[in-house]
Amino acid sequence: MPPQFDVVGVGLNATDTLIVVSHFPAFAGKARFEDEVLMPGGQVASALAACARLGLRTKYIGAVGDDQRGRVQMESLAEAGIDATDVKLRPNCATQSAYIVVDASTGERTVFWRRDDGLRIDPREIAPEHIACGRLLHIDGHDTPAVAHAAAIARHRGIPVTVDVDTIYPGFDRVLPNVDYLVASAEFPAAWTGWRDPFQALETLRKEYRMKVAAMTLGAHGALALENGRFCYSPAYVVNAIDTTGAGDVFHGAFCYAVLEGMPLPRALDFSNAMAALNCMSKGARGGIRGLEEIRALMARGERRAHPEFAAHAAAGN
Repeated sequence: MPPQFDVVGVGLNATDTLIVVSHFPAFAGKARFEDEVLMPGGQVASALAACARLGLRTKYIGAVGDDQRGRVQMESLAEAGIDATDVKLRPNCATQSAYIVVDASTGERTVFWRRDDGLRIDPREIAPEHIACGRLLHIDGHDTPAVAHAAAIARHRGIPVTVDVDTIYPGFDRVLPNVDYLVASAEFPAAWTGWRDPFQALETLRKEYRMKVAAMTLGAHGALALENGRFCYSPAYVVNAIDTTGAGDVFHGAFCYAVLEGMPLPRALDFSNAMAALNCMSKGARGGIRGLEEIRALMARGERRAHPEFAAHAAAGN
């Protein structure tokens, strides 16, 4: 029997309060805010929303509280067509929340977040059939024992695993051996390996854990990846950024799609950069998720912003 889903995701969701200011105030200062919006977000949940927008069959495994923010999150998953059968409802618990202050002059954001310990996913809540029903598993690093368990199931079943990780979590060394595609934040490779040089850090990660691709997102400068001993650098697309919230999450959703479509790595990175850039043109973690037609249009005609050192180093190394 073929898998029921294209992508199964295990990890975070959140419901954000977005606060837009004309400019971020100086320390201890004041600023009038222009807008306040309650919107769903969260690393894995938002990545799956991007996957669903691209036509993939998606399933989310996580936890929400029995509060308004939880209801907002569940309604959003349903509207996106994401299967939430195995989302756990925690009674007397607050859904993960974030207050995100967006500087309208740049689109950059500052995040203040909180997650109740009651939202933690126990590995025993994830059965093999929850993972085996998908063609690909996407995880983050937060509930490390749970995602390690899910990744081990996927590896045993021959299911590729992609991971979004932005900081060091205790016990994450038990996750990495079962990861096929690491797409980390710009800070993670150096923090994990001790190498400040991003090229050396990615080489170290890939060599130690034998993953297919070791990559890092670079925000406004695009993405850098290593596959089969060759570096690939993809410059970012230049857009009128309204809000950068969720750009990385959408990048990961696009990358999951690219993996399942069998895209060569350079095109996969370009595709993911384009979808992430488009998301920055609207407010909220999922406010600007676009479909294939708009992504391809930006890839065909969009202006790029390359980081000279990354571009030169990647070209020289190949």
